Amino acid sequence: MKKYSNIFALVALLLPGFVFAAPLTGLKALIEAIGALTKTSIIVLAGLSLLVFFWGLVKFIFHVSGDEKAIEEGKRIMKWGLIALFVMVSVWGIIKFMQVQLEIKSTTPPPPPVVI
Repeated sequence: MKKYSNIFALVALLLPGFVFAAPLTGLKALIEAIGALTKTSIIVLAGLSLLVFFWGLVKFIFHVSGDEKAIEEGKRIMKWGLIALFVMVSVWGIIKFMQVQLEIKSTTPPPPPVVI
């Protein structure tokens, strides 16, 4: 069951995109839909990678005067968080470049849910 948890999480994140999707009427619409889905997932993953970076920063700061192993782990977590942020922003830029070159209109992700 553990190996399927990642698949379940991915389906749960992407399910609203499939439920509210309109029928596609051509290749351009398909590319736009994939671009919108990718853009939304990149925003979510960039937020997660930012949280990972800050988690490493917290581990590093709170263990500066103590455990060397915890300091190195904090540095490692911060490094991978920055790498993930760089990759996410790079993918975002590549998608924008492809939208401009293929003359695809920019789609915006749906607004976030509002808690009343």
